[in-house]
Amino acid sequence: MTEIATRAATAEAIHDAPGSLITLLTDTAELTCNTATFDEGAAGAPVHFHTKATEFFHVTAGRLDVLVGDEIQTLGAGDFIAIPPGVKHAFAPAAGHTASVFVGFTPGMGRFDYYRLLGRVNAGEATVQDIKDSSATYDNHYAESAAWSGRRRSAEP
Repeated sequence: MTEIATRAATAEAIHDAPGSLITLLTDTAELTCNTATFDEGAAGAPVHFHTKATEFFHVTAGRLDVLVGDEIQTLGAGDFIAIPPGVKHAFAPAAGHTASVFVGFTPGMGRFDYYRLLGRVNAGEATVQDIKDSSATYDNHYAESAAWSGRRRSAEP
């Protein structure tokens, strides 16, 4: 494997949803990495799972709620978690907080086009159905969670 270097000044950044920015870092067969920043109240990622990849998160600032299976964990700056294949998960900034996160997948798999698709949906140039139709291509399979769907309601006054 050769070195991988991405310079901040030239990294592609995508607004994938209101209050959410993804910066693309590397997307090889071995490793896919990006950063994600979430404003307070941003929706984050819905409940999903991957069949082939482990997804990992390192919170660099703020607080991040992460669903793992049926349990919600709140991570703070410096915390790390890895979610193995087949485990449903979701993530979003904790109520009343912003979050900045380093996100990675191993193995990697051409996932940058998935993020670009999210950006096109956010811009009104593609549909949610396009995202659903891409599940097999990007190993991103959506699921349900009563714990996650009740999360925002229970956090609001």
